[in-house]
Amino acid sequence: MSLTIAISGKGGSGKTTLAAMIIRSLLAQPFGVRPCKSVSSKSVSVRVPPKAGSVLAVDADPNSCLGLTLGVEPTGTVADIREDGRAKLPAGVDRLRSVEYSIQQAITEAAGFDLLTMGRPEGPSCYCAVNNMLRKFLDELSSQYQFVIMDNEAGMEHLSRRTTNNVDFLCIVAEPTPLGTLTAKRIFDLAEKLPISVKKIGVIWNETRAPFREIPATINEHRATSIEIETFGWIPYDNSIFDNSMQSKTIFELADDSPAFLAVRKILEHKLNPKGDACRSSFVRGMRNESRATNETRY
Repeated sequence: MSLTIAISGKGGSGKTTLAAMIIRSLLAQPFGVRPCKSVSSKSVSVRVPPKAGSVLAVDADPNSCLGLTLGVEPTGTVADIREDGRAKLPAGVDRLRSVEYSIQQAITEAAGFDLLTMGRPEGPSCYCAVNNMLRKFLDELSSQYQFVIMDNEAGMEHLSRRTTNNVDFLCIVAEPTPLGTLTAKRIFDLAEKLPISVKKIGVIWNETRAPFREIPATINEHRATSIEIETFGWIPYDNSIFDNSMQSKTIFELADDSPAFLAVRKILEHKLNPKGDACRSSFVRGMRNESRATNETRY
């Protein structure tokens, strides 16, 4: 069974960079590649591409920057499939199989992970039938991966349309400011009304420039009274992230000892790792072993 981590936040909050750092962290762990297998139903059979990795990256933001951050060029979008799925097909062509084939073609394979780009939002027409097919195929596709990392827009359009059914962790990315707190609260309220199962919701405070105890009291008070949700962690302001972006480098070119990257790895180990699963337990062990190796190298 896959673990789904959805990330949401307003534009510029750093959610896409966070999603990319999570993916990089997962790829560094000794999971191996889950064997490819077919999932069949009465009407359709879905098969993950032979080189599918253990991580599925889903770019559910219409701005579609996750692929660029990971150094991967998308081969197609689910939005295009949705539009094509409403078109009239030639006689004898099965619509279900046509949509299935299109989804397989839209998957961009990379080293250790696959990328699926959702694309632009729906238009004014009715997409109910196509969305039902997409939901079925996307759920079956996601089940073939150990981890699904989904980069969402603040409005979580694709989650609200139920183009997936279950999320284990919803990470709201916000800056530790009054405006960031208000934005996180609004996203949290929206998440509470989603027509899907979200097991756990928390905030990741990004670009913090001071320890928690030094954040102004007014912000702490506002946060405590207006958001009664868990804080998954804090990511410090990291100038190397800015430099990386300005030089059009991918997340894999970020230094291993980047403060932001180390913070993300810590959040993964302590907050986004359910207990009881052998594979995910090995993830924790791998994170700790890698941390020790990094410290030994540094000192």
